[in-house]
Amino acid sequence: MSIETISIIVLFISFMGLLAYGVPVAYAIGISTTITLLINIAYMPATTTVSQRMTTGIDNFALLAIPFFILAGEIMNRGGIANRLIDFAKSLIGSLPGGLAYVNIISAMLFGAISGSAIAAASAIGSTLTEKMAKDGYPREFSAAVNISASTTGLLIPPSNVLIIFALASGGTASVAALFIAGYIPGLLVGLAIMFMVYLYARKKGLPKEERVSFKKLFIDFKNAILSLTLLVIVVGGIVAGIFTATEAAAIAVVYAVLLGFVNKELKFADFRPILLRSAKTTAIVMFLISTSMAMSWLFSFESIPQSLTGFLLESVKNPLLVLLFINITLLVVGTFMDMTPAVLIFTPIFLPVVMALGMHPVQFGMVIVLNLCIGVCTPPVGTLLFVGSGVAKVPVTKVIKPLLPLLAAMTTVLLILTYVPELSLWLPRVFGLID
Repeated sequence: MSIETISIIVLFISFMGLLAYGVPVAYAIGISTTITLLINIAYMPATTTVSQRMTTGIDNFALLAIPFFILAGEIMNRGGIANRLIDFAKSLIGSLPGGLAYVNIISAMLFGAISGSAIAAASAIGSTLTEKMAKDGYPREFSAAVNISASTTGLLIPPSNVLIIFALASGGTASVAALFIAGYIPGLLVGLAIMFMVYLYARKKGLPKEERVSFKKLFIDFKNAILSLTLLVIVVGGIVAGIFTATEAAAIAVVYAVLLGFVNKELKFADFRPILLRSAKTTAIVMFLISTSMAMSWLFSFESIPQSLTGFLLESVKNPLLVLLFINITLLVVGTFMDMTPAVLIFTPIFLPVVMALGMHPVQFGMVIVLNLCIGVCTPPVGTLLFVGSGVAKVPVTKVIKPLLPLLAAMTTVLLILTYVPELSLWLPRVFGLID
């Protein structure tokens, strides 16, 4: 058995063992990478190598966008933007049967897109709507399931931190601008698929609907929400037009969010201390995950794992459709026990060469891997969004699983469509001249 094969086995067993023992993902990644290098006596000292790779892994200007978008999301969460988006969504679609569930979905899509954070969307929208839905007769576990699944759309609809991380992990084969534009159709498809399942549930259970509002009320709610929605135009439009980079756009988003908070009179100077503290904590966690994941990604490259896997899959599985199905199943399983950030950084270098050899565009694969992991954050045992959404709704996780399953099935259907229909991901980037 070659040293490369032994290294792969040690890496896998140590990583899975540490996760099973309850070690946090970032520490498990760093420790398993160090252990694997220790057995490779032909190479330099393991601890030195890992620390160097962790440092150089986050020494990237593009990563500055992440703390800025995190800060912008925290400011928006505090600045009352969620309430304005909910009011607008309620006026727009609340009169349908099960109207508040649709309001939850649209609000989560809008807020998630503006903040770039699924957890922020689930917290802000769920805390506002769950009690109202409970009073109107909606089961709490159903409300939580809708909120959890709908909040993932903000990870596909730009601006999205995960798409920035994928652009980094792809080694420049997919630009941030192309990924941002590509995310609109997949994000909308996921939202519509969830709405369809809610429609079936509403018909079966006879869920209530809100009173139809006048055009005047709709216009007022739209006017109150337009300044918040304008942020999407500024950030994404500026990146696509080449006016500024994703990092500069993130900084502009922070400034805009601060100004909007003061204009709406829902943000005070006293709010900045807790906002900055929460943003710093979140940034530290994300950056530590990125640094350890980059060290493991380097190890994969050093051991030639992507090349070996590409050769193995293409030789052993002759049908390209089955190869893509295998990759999807693998990513779905990975998503159940690993956070999105390390999963994107670790598995993009592994699977991207495989799918590119099959003719899949890196931008399309970006949509596929992110949607895969969106499903993962909604599922146990690690599913961060599952626990956040259940906590906000004040309902046990075990009760949320049953109503969540049909919504996850809808998301999985969209995933398969995106996998085998490239134009759903590539049409918009081509229209804007961002890819060939």
